[in-house]
Amino acid sequence: MSNLQITEHTKRISVLTFTDRLDAFNAPDARQQITDQMEAGAVNFVVDISQVTFMDSAGIAVLVNLLKKVTQANGAMKLVRPAHASAMRLLRMTKFDQVFKMFGTVDEAVNAF
Repeated sequence: MSNLQITEHTKRISVLTFTDRLDAFNAPDARQQITDQMEAGAVNFVVDISQVTFMDSAGIAVLVNLLKKVTQANGAMKLVRPAHASAMRLLRMTKFDQVFKMFGTVDEAVNAF
């Protein structure tokens, strides 16, 4: 009889990729899709906003809401930083660049779990 026990753990990570805009026009749909993912059991998210060219307060609210929900569900959220200067500027002005764990690529964010 061996005194060795092997347990394999696999984390489910959902990658959400936003393109173009994350604003009041598409925030309700984004919230619904995120809710659907969480109801299906997802609690770990990588949010790729690297291709977002415009973000407003509704877009920031989507990100903050997701962070709250995953934290309450004992999950985690990683953010792929926007390449477009105006989207990054909004994160810096609101100090959310210090709230979110940000990475340069999706692979870096996924590997951080």
